[in-house]
Amino acid sequence: MDHQYNYYTPGQDSDPQNHSEYGQPKKKKGAPKWVKMVCYGLIIGVTASAAFQTSNIVAGKLLGTKDAEKSAAKQESVNNTKLTTVSDGTVESDVAEITKNAMPSVVSITNMSVQQVLSFFGGVQERTSESAGSGIIIGQNDTELLIVTNNHVVEGSDTLTVSFIDEESVEANVKGTDANRDLAVVAVELSKIKDSTRDKIAVATLGDSEQIQVGEEVIAIGNALGYGQSVTKGIVSATGRSIDGIDSSLIQTDAAINPGNSGGALLNAKGEVIGINTAKAAMNAVEGMGYAIPVSEAQATIEGLMNRETRTKVAEEERGYIGIVNGEDVTQDVSEMYGMPMGVYVSEIARGSGADKAGITKGTVITALNGISVNGMEALKEQLQYYRIGETVTLTIETPGKGGEYESKDVEVTLGAGSTAK
Repeated sequence: MDHQYNYYTPGQDSDPQNHSEYGQPKKKKGAPKWVKMVCYGLIIGVTASAAFQTSNIVAGKLLGTKDAEKSAAKQESVNNTKLTTVSDGTVESDVAEITKNAMPSVVSITNMSVQQVLSFFGGVQERTSESAGSGIIIGQNDTELLIVTNNHVVEGSDTLTVSFIDEESVEANVKGTDANRDLAVVAVELSKIKDSTRDKIAVATLGDSEQIQVGEEVIAIGNALGYGQSVTKGIVSATGRSIDGIDSSLIQTDAAINPGNSGGALLNAKGEVIGINTAKAAMNAVEGMGYAIPVSEAQATIEGLMNRETRTKVAEEERGYIGIVNGEDVTQDVSEMYGMPMGVYVSEIARGSGADKAGITKGTVITALNGISVNGMEALKEQLQYYRIGETVTLTIETPGKGGEYESKDVEVTLGAGSTAK
């Protein structure tokens, strides 16, 4: 099934259920067939105008919650939320304290992209669009602050902007993405962040998502509807859920996950990040079904992305091409129906191209470029925007073997100049 992205525009019905929808939960997990997924919980659209040490992913500035008990405190229970009445008459909840400690590690992300659309008179014109998502500060290296988010938050971007808790905004670069797992890491140069902002932000504390239990209370923080960071609260409704387009067992929660929350934090009662918010179910008959990528399951992928070299996009005339004339997306539905790996099915290769010289033939399925998974032509082209003519990349390809089983191998391809080839 192709991914559908329908963007919310100010002035439309503000009910997120009427906005972007994405995929369907897989039948084998028992989810209703009719449930549709909202564009991974992302995106409000408005027409307008990388080497880190992996051992540090959990290190950095910890976000432990403050001791809520004070010497003269009186504890009460209201609607199952624990309140602490301080001797001076101030009332603080655990949720408020957790949120106060976690907010500095959550950011808003704005994606500016230029799209080509058909004009009223049949020509093609460029239109600038803006979308919003969230991210979580997970570490830094000598020169960069590193932030994890969803792949769909950053894909197609011409410019990415990160806004911190003090509302200071800084341009960011994509460090690496994994389309199949819907994960991405973006980098902000430390030299571009004001000292005053660096004093206010923090590195998130990552929890163990494998230890969560159904019924456990959770808190979601993210840039809902692009208004800036907001907070919702709920419970873990289920674990091990699966939806089309994301190669991960997901956490289901009834905490509100709305457009713009994508890439934001799902926290446990200790204030630790246990999930990366990514999707919600949207239909009139559906209520309180949001999904998050478990952080423990995603950790190896995130560490790999964090350690990649940060690259900037190459001017279009300087970009290198593999040499695919025609390629088709192998979506999850197609993969399951025909027993093929997800990726790009090669149906035609340009003679003399890098792909041709590397032995790639019709019927080959490209599944990754330099270790980054690609789930279709758009994802492949997105990755190629960072490489110049003459550079060599490693493609992971799968070819049909005996008995119809696909065999995987890596091949090196020297990129050539583009014409009609990709």
